[in-house]
Amino acid sequence: MSNRAAANPYLEGAHAPLSAEYTLTELEVSGTIPDHLDGRYLRNGPNPIGEIDPELYHWFVGDGMVHGIRLRDGRAEWYRNRWVRGPQAARLLGAPAPRAPRAPRGHRGVASVGANTNVIGHAGKTLALIEAGVTNYELTEELDTVGACDFDGTLTGGYTAHPKRDPETGELHAISYQVMGRNTVQYSVIGVDGRARRTVDIEVTGCPMMHDFSLTERYVVIYDLPVTFDVRRAVETSVPRGLRMPARLVLSALLGRIRIPDPIAARKPDTSVSDHSFPYSWNPRYPARVGVMPRDGGNADVRWFDVEPCYVFHPMNAYDSPIDDTVVLDVVRHPKMFATEFHGPNEGPPTLDRWTIDLADRKVRETRIDDRGQEFPRVDERLVGKRHRYGYAPQVTGGAEASDVLLKHDFLGQGSASRAFGAGKVVGEFVFAPSSADAAEDDGVLMGYVYDRATDRSELAILDAATLEDVARVKLPHRVPAGFHGNWVPAG
Repeated sequence: MSNRAAANPYLEGAHAPLSAEYTLTELEVSGTIPDHLDGRYLRNGPNPIGEIDPELYHWFVGDGMVHGIRLRDGRAEWYRNRWVRGPQAARLLGAPAPRAPRAPRGHRGVASVGANTNVIGHAGKTLALIEAGVTNYELTEELDTVGACDFDGTLTGGYTAHPKRDPETGELHAISYQVMGRNTVQYSVIGVDGRARRTVDIEVTGCPMMHDFSLTERYVVIYDLPVTFDVRRAVETSVPRGLRMPARLVLSALLGRIRIPDPIAARKPDTSVSDHSFPYSWNPRYPARVGVMPRDGGNADVRWFDVEPCYVFHPMNAYDSPIDDTVVLDVVRHPKMFATEFHGPNEGPPTLDRWTIDLADRKVRETRIDDRGQEFPRVDERLVGKRHRYGYAPQVTGGAEASDVLLKHDFLGQGSASRAFGAGKVVGEFVFAPSSADAAEDDGVLMGYVYDRATDRSELAILDAATLEDVARVKLPHRVPAGFHGNWVPAG
C-alpha cells in the first residue's frame, strides 16, 4: 500500500482492497462443518478499483465486491470474490456494460457505483444491494453480475441495503430513500415472486440518510434522524471553486431534479475540492424522531415521536409489546455522525440502547443496554419483528478500529457473553443459521469473517451460537477486506 493510501484508514490494514478476483475450490477446513449447512455464506463490501485519492475516499462509496463460500456435505466447496459490475466497475475492468437500470425516481446519475452494502437471496435470485437510489444488481449463483435489479420492472428508483424479511410470509419489507429525493421516503413490500405488490410514499422532514428501518408484526418504524444531504459538500466535491456559490443556489432550487455529483470523484484528484466525497453530514438543525406506521397504513397514519439527537445505522430488532401499547426497538446508537469525520463513521462509540415507544402517551423511553462500542447487530432472522432473546454484535472501538471480540446479548437472562479471538484479529458481522427450520432460537451456528493482521489472511469462523466456541474454520489464502453485510443463503 502506498504512503498516500496509508493516510486513510479505510484503505489499509483490514480494509485494504483486493486487486484481483479469485476462484478457489476444496478449501482447507479445521474442525467439522455441520452437515445441515447446505448453501452459501455471502458478504458484500466496498473494494475500490484502481488508484484512489485517500484524502477524498469515503468508505461508503467503494466499488462493491461480494465474497462467497459454498458449504455442502461438511465441505467448503468453493470461495469466489467478484466485483459487482455497475457501469463504473465494468468500464474500469474492461468488462461489458451491465443491463441498464430504469431511470430512478426523482433523479438520474448515481447508478455508476456497484452495489456495495448487502447481499441477499430472494425469489430464487441473488441480489447485491445498496441504498440512496443507487442501482441494485442481480448476480448468478457464482456471483457474476447479471444486470440491474428493479424487481421485474415493478419498483424503479433504487431500493435499500436493509430490507426485512417477514418470517411468516417470506415477503421483503423496506424503506427506501433517494440522495436528492426531497422530503419523501418510500415503503415497499416485495412478494415471494420477486415483484413489488405495494408502495407508499411517506413525508419526512427533509433529505435524510435513512440507512435502515424496523419492522414489527403490526408496524413499520421509520428513523428520521439528523444526517442529511449537504448541498455545500456535494458541490465542493465536484464544482470548481469559482462556480460553487451559483451551483449551490441552483442545486438547492432544483433539489431532486438534476444529476448529483459522481461519488467516485475520489478517482480524479483535484486540489480545488474538499477532503471528502460523501454528500451527507450531521445537521444539528434537523429534528430527531421516529415514525410508527401500521403495516397497511399510509402517510396520514404515521405517528411521529421525538428522540434525543443521534444516528442509527442499524437496529438489532423490534417488536410489539404483548403487555401494553408499546413498540420496543433495540438499536445501535451513535451520538453523532459525519460531524467532524468524513472518511467513515467515527464520531464516538456506538452503544446498544433500547427505545420503548409508548403509543398512548406519545413518548419514547430511552435506556442503555450496553455501553461498549458495537455495530452490525444481528438476531435469528426467524424472529424479525418478534420478541427476541439473543442478539449478536462485534465490538468496535470507533471508526475504522474494529476489535477481536464478538458480543452475545441475552435480553431475558439480563446478561451478555463475549468471545475474544486473540491479539491482532479483527471480526466483522456474524450471522445466525439455525440447525433446522424449527430449532430453538439459539440452536445453530454463527458465521463471520475473522481477519489476522499478522498473516494478512482471513478465515470464515463457524461458532456454536449457544457457547460461542469453535465449530469449524474455513481458511483462505488472503484477506477478505472489512466490509458491511451478508447473509446465509440456503440451497434451493
